[in-house]
Amino acid sequence: MSFIVKEDVERYAEEHTTPVPELFTRLAAETREKSDSPQMMVGLLEGRFLEFLVRQTGALRVLELGTFTGWSSISMAMGLEDGGRITTCDVDEATTEIARRYAEEAGVADRIDYRLGPALETIASLDGPFDLIFIDADKENYVNYYEAVLPKLADDGFIVADNVLWSGRVADRSDQDGNTVHIRRFNDHVMADDRVACVMLSVRDGMTLIRKK
Repeated sequence: MSFIVKEDVERYAEEHTTPVPELFTRLAAETREKSDSPQMMVGLLEGRFLEFLVRQTGALRVLELGTFTGWSSISMAMGLEDGGRITTCDVDEATTEIARRYAEEAGVADRIDYRLGPALETIASLDGPFDLIFIDADKENYVNYYEAVLPKLADDGFIVADNVLWSGRVADRSDQDGNTVHIRRFNDHVMADDRVACVMLSVRDGMTLIRKK
């Protein structure tokens, strides 16, 4: 599903991106069959982008908020150097089990630590620093997640926040839908934070990269 870029352009971009292993095709099919929100998968372009970020930065400690069915955590795990580790958090046992199965098949399950429970509680129990933190969970808590993870971010690490364009709806200030308001609040909060620098990208549904100044 294309959120920001026109469908034919998105398809062209996918056709000119290195294909992913066939297991992702089956993961996508099972997600569509068993989930009410299959659009929450990061998909080919964003998955490859996350893998590139991990690989090119040499990130060894990754924290993910929002496991879902595992496309993003598997992609990032594929980019890890030896000794790297991903901690991924979610509250849904059923979708996390799907993620575990496909991680096993992909041969990266030993690089992923799955945590079930409210993410804010999990974050509080974790020691930093993390080299990369991917926020892709419930939108109403985006600001809370951001404030909770920022102290645990490595000095040269960065945060990636997903869905920051929210199908373009954030640009319409008259749109007062709940999640639109939550995402807009997060975007404004980060932009006003003098502790960090950020860049918003129009990849899929929008991604913001955030680093400490």
